Amino acid sequence: MILVLVDHDRGTLDPLSTRALTAARGIDSDIQAVVIGAAGSAVAAEVGKFGAKVLHVVNNAEISDYAPMASGRALAGLVDSLKPSAVIAAGSPRGNEQLAHLAAFKDLPMAAECTSITLGSPHKVVRARWAGNLLEDANVHSDLLIASVMALAFEPEIVNQEAGATAEVKEFSAALSPEDTVVKVLDRVGESSTGGVTLTDAKVIVSGGRGVGGPEGFGNIEELASLLGGAVGCSRVVTASGWRPHSEQVGQTGSKVAPNLYLACGISGAMQHIAGMKNSKTIIAINTDPEATIFRYADYGIVGDLHQVLPKLIEAVKAAK
Repeated sequence: MILVLVDHDRGTLDPLSTRALTAARGIDSDIQAVVIGAAGSAVAAEVGKFGAKVLHVVNNAEISDYAPMASGRALAGLVDSLKPSAVIAAGSPRGNEQLAHLAAFKDLPMAAECTSITLGSPHKVVRARWAGNLLEDANVHSDLLIASVMALAFEPEIVNQEAGATAEVKEFSAALSPEDTVVKVLDRVGESSTGGVTLTDAKVIVSGGRGVGGPEGFGNIEELASLLGGAVGCSRVVTASGWRPHSEQVGQTGSKVAPNLYLACGISGAMQHIAGMKNSKTIIAINTDPEATIFRYADYGIVGDLHQVLPKLIEAVKAAK
């Protein structure tokens, strides 16, 4: 049996977790899921559609929101009870962090960002390294495999559309120590500017980089994203400068996305940014520098000033509607 850690935001399933469930089904047909926090029971119907027969809901009064060390401790207790052959999660920042704590508590190795997994003795994995520019074949010598999957390498695939496909919910009471909850979310502030469309959900993303010039330069980007029914993204330098919230950052230290269309405006193409958007189906780049790295990855490129190009694109989209 493979145990898949699925993530949620106050009862809403993380789309990357559907990809992790799909990846797990390619390894073993016996799939069970685990979610941290009582609100996670709301995802039972969703995970059932993706092949999970059982959803284990980890409950503890101290885990009301994201608490990575507590999650790792709780997972260790559940693993001792269920004895799965592998524990899998999406290779997101949260997924990797929680599995790392599990591996530490179990004193076992962890394989991150896997694109292929074969159980055995030893387990064989293929891992994405150097922002996905290198694939590494590796052997994992342990009875229990702990691994995150490069989620964007797997397209989510529903296997059960029936109304009764809801996974069976089983409660698991986690025993925690005070040290396990040293790091936890105390409060949430701010809200998305994308009208409810998250970066990982969006089919279209319009991203801005240093070339936008400042926070006031994102007006056209926001308007174009809205017209296309998409989300606003940005590069790391933009969030570091305080122009946009971190929730919009695309890249190795932000969100990894794979929309149908990714429009990069004033983004030079640093490797850490490319790592987060290289799986986009179509990439369009706008940059004044014809030698910008971003053009190497773009399907279409426009050499020009984004402040002149975007208004024309907005006019064209409005005219086409």
